[in-house]
Amino acid sequence: MDFASLCLEKASYEQSQAISDLVNLTYRGEIGWTTEIHIIQGNRTNRQEIEAVMSNPNGCFLVVNQPHMLASCIYVAQEEDHAYIGFFSVHPSLQGKGVGKLVLRKAEEFAIKNMGMHKFVIFVVSQRQELIAFYERRGYLRTGRIEAYPLHVGIGEPKIAGLTIEYLEKIV
Repeated sequence: MDFASLCLEKASYEQSQAISDLVNLTYRGEIGWTTEIHIIQGNRTNRQEIEAVMSNPNGCFLVVNQPHMLASCIYVAQEEDHAYIGFFSVHPSLQGKGVGKLVLRKAEEFAIKNMGMHKFVIFVVSQRQELIAFYERRGYLRTGRIEAYPLHVGIGEPKIAGLTIEYLEKIV
């Protein structure tokens, strides 16, 4: 992949369905190393949730557009003393090629430059050790904050008992 052609730009409101589709494909699809289909069933998000998040004046979706698909998306929002990062997705056909590393780094740079944030917080399903390891390799640290899987927010139903989410943070 030609990284010089990768441009992270603010998403348009009209991309809300494409963002929803990419997040669901990435986390609940059949392929890719980020899929959670073996431990969680149901969609990860929907167009209405993406549109609601897009309306947050303190946050924005950043995307990488490719000619025939949305290659990646990431949400960055200013929250008190940190930037929250969520909905981070790379199309399964592009995973393992360095796209995610680049997008995460550019999103952090965006938050530093445009929000003045130097602390980043993200949460992941605790049972996804390979995903936690990905973030640890990028400088994120486990905070010790672990919570029950948030059934009430409609991001899928656990297939296994005891599913939890874990918070990680990075300070630059």
